[in-house]
Amino acid sequence: MSARSLPILYSFRRCPYAMRARLALASTDVRVELREIVLRDKPAAMLVISPKATVPVLQLPDGQVVDESYEIMKWALIQADPQLWLGRDGDLIQAADAWVIANDEEFKPWLDRYKYADRYPEHSPEYYRDQCELWFRKLNHQLEMHDGYLLGEHFSLADAALLPFIRQCAHVDKCWFDTTPYHALQHWLEQFLVSELFQVVMKKYSPWQPEDSVIIF
Repeated sequence: MSARSLPILYSFRRCPYAMRARLALASTDVRVELREIVLRDKPAAMLVISPKATVPVLQLPDGQVVDESYEIMKWALIQADPQLWLGRDGDLIQAADAWVIANDEEFKPWLDRYKYADRYPEHSPEYYRDQCELWFRKLNHQLEMHDGYLLGEHFSLADAALLPFIRQCAHVDKCWFDTTPYHALQHWLEQFLVSELFQVVMKKYSPWQPEDSVIIF
């Protein structure tokens, strides 16, 4: 397949939304042209196809644009799902949807306030951390009930969609996180961080320029 016929993925390495999209793509071996961006200097080509100006953005060869991270994940897994992240016959999708909605709509706003507490002086960093910890408790219980994964006996769409955000939250104060009683959660995160899949999706690339050679991810 030539580079011109590949989907184009605009991404930013450390963004948890972009990370979850790359995880799904890497798990399926669906090849894309990767364009790493700089958030303060977003390329015009990306802004033309997705005016909301957030990563990730996937442009398909037919011109269709997918600019929601979770939808990119599901698009990739529909193309191929060798590790059964969607379950057999897609039976895990509905359960994964519920976890992702809760993560993105309920937990993520508290994560932002915890990570950037100086921007939200209404409460202390500890207050915002306490709100995040409520989510940690729920996840830890779910992981204990399902042998270390969110939806069953193996890593799935839900695990991949949530782990980049838990990573981000844990690293706000890793010393504190490591002392919490959420051992299933800590193990889940640690296994993810040492996985080959995580190393693949976190490889560093130079910011994309139109004249650059194509990076196949």
